[in-house]
Amino acid sequence: MSNSTKYVFVTGGVTSSLGKGIISASLAKLLQARGYTTTIQKLDPYINIDPGTLNPYEHGECFVTDDGAETDLDLGHYERFLNVPTSQANNVTTGRIYQSVIEKERRGDYLGKTVQVIPHITDEIKERIQAVAKNGTFDIVITEIGGTVGDIESLPYVEAVRQMLWEHENDCIVVHLTLIPYLSAAGELKTKPTQHSVKQLLELGVQPDVLCCRTEHELELGLRQKIAKFCNVSVNAVIEARDAASIYDVPLLMQAEELDTVVLEKLGLSKKQAPKLENWKAFLDRLKNPQHTVKIGLVGKYVELKDAYKSISEAFIHAGVANETKVELSWIHSESFTEENAAQALQGLDGILVAPGFGSRGIDGKIAAVQYARTNNIPFLGICLGMQIAVIEFARNVLGLSDAHSTEMSEQTKAPVISMMEEQKLISNMGGTMRLGAYKCELKPNSNAAKAYQTINITERHRHRYEFNNDYLEQYEAQGMIATGKNPETGLVEVVEIPNHPWFVGVQFHPEYKSTVDAPHPLFVGFVKAALNHQSK
Repeated sequence: MSNSTKYVFVTGGVTSSLGKGIISASLAKLLQARGYTTTIQKLDPYINIDPGTLNPYEHGECFVTDDGAETDLDLGHYERFLNVPTSQANNVTTGRIYQSVIEKERRGDYLGKTVQVIPHITDEIKERIQAVAKNGTFDIVITEIGGTVGDIESLPYVEAVRQMLWEHENDCIVVHLTLIPYLSAAGELKTKPTQHSVKQLLELGVQPDVLCCRTEHELELGLRQKIAKFCNVSVNAVIEARDAASIYDVPLLMQAEELDTVVLEKLGLSKKQAPKLENWKAFLDRLKNPQHTVKIGLVGKYVELKDAYKSISEAFIHAGVANETKVELSWIHSESFTEENAAQALQGLDGILVAPGFGSRGIDGKIAAVQYARTNNIPFLGICLGMQIAVIEFARNVLGLSDAHSTEMSEQTKAPVISMMEEQKLISNMGGTMRLGAYKCELKPNSNAAKAYQTINITERHRHRYEFNNDYLEQYEAQGMIATGKNPETGLVEVVEIPNHPWFVGVQFHPEYKSTVDAPHPLFVGFVKAALNHQSK
């Protein structure tokens, strides 16, 4: 363990979904703003190797890093808050831990020893926690432990934390996020669930150093003293985490509660400097005082679960702020309309985004949405499958290829305008056929994409299996849909546009993954701007 690195473990009690990811990201933001290099890691207790094969209904969207890791959506929050890319090492699952230990056992690395949860699984967990800081690039590593204390799944993680606290007592602390429910019948906040949750941690040998208490009401001094006394923490380490209007308010709320100061004190680190948060405050100010409003339709098949498109909705917040505009998202289920009633479903929108996804459910609605945007000159952005749908729609309604489709949905199509690359067809493992992570793309000068990015060389993250079929490219370009972005090494089409449309862009990659508070994504900024122009006409 590098002596210079300090570790903060964030656990959760009482109930799941308390917002450990947001608290972790907010604490990291404050420490970063004081001049400490900080990264965040998520340990997930499920047995899937990664969320790549999980249905979005299970776990929200799957976030992808530059190095091609399919990760938990919390990593999106980490990047959006810190503006620092994460990697494979920032998300570890129980599945990956066990896979690694079993592989070592098969190779004979344990020299014939009995392989057990302690020490082998816990050692592997500790190794993964410290791997993030291996090269000493970070002063502080924040490790968020998924699940709720007391769950059978998270026991090995809590045990690994206990061992690290014992082995490196001056370099590690635990922040425990808990719930203080309000009982309206009694008219008071109740601390008992928090006491029980801390007691459960203590039974596992871990004493939390800081308690972040999620609450809908003010946590008065008397209550803080009571919590401190029953949970063995100092009163100033009982932090009120009130419900906030926006997740971007949370760092400032935590600063007001002096969370960063308490954490630095307990880690034996100096406060360095007052947090530099001018940009953040300016962002919040513009977020809360928009000059304009636009309405953009997000067409997808998981719209009843907003977390399935988390990075997209956040990218619209960033791009809206850059345009001093409030983006009102209209969540439109792609199964709910067809070509016949598309006008009804999509009328009054200033822009239409067709979302990424897999599989054939809701495809007809997506095709109808693209046709409506294209024929009515409404600004359009298609992401991943959304771009592929734009390609299919154009083939059917402009090129006259009525049977055009993607071989993902229709293997027998006579016009496979979207198909799998030859070298991918031989791979049978679900995760293996994906093009994942960052790839280069070269843009055509003066295209909408190049104007948005203000450069022609870009790198974007991918997560898909099927590609634009270059056999059809000449036909498309002759009829007015141009490939304005290509991978310089493979010639694969990454961006398509219709130049005689006000703003029609389809991208094979996922721009939403790279949008942050400090660097709103240029394509989203350009799209919102186009929606504003459309509205003013």
